[in-house]
Amino acid sequence: MTLFGKEHVDRYVETDGAEGYDWRGTTILLLSTTGRKSGKGYTHPLIYRDYGDDYLIVASKGGAPEPPEWFLNLQANPEVGVQIKGETFTAHARVATAEEKPAMWAHMLEVWPDYAEYQTKTDREIPIVVLERIS
Repeated sequence: MTLFGKEHVDRYVETDGAEGYDWRGTTILLLSTTGRKSGKGYTHPLIYRDYGDDYLIVASKGGAPEPPEWFLNLQANPEVGVQIKGETFTAHARVATAEEKPAMWAHMLEVWPDYAEYQTKTDREIPIVVLERIS
């Protein structure tokens, strides 16, 4: 099953990830952000990977010259909602440091090698976002 956008989010939420967690050979979490201008809530299905106690996502937008809206939103308000399968929690989102990024980038390329191609399509440095669970 190939899900995209709102349909992906809806099926994921309705089934606690039974539909939508496994996607095209990788795994998906739902990231909920608050619109930096509108104040509205937005939820996005994103490829993710565990990294120690944290979770990594990539603000690639397929190599577009501008970052995804969800990235701009979490920069304005780094407290985000996360759903992984049936578990939901609040996390603090931050951009990986220059020192952290090489190992994290390699870790993410293992699950989605296309990130390397996306980076060649844009002059901006594609950030890795670290989601740190808030206890």
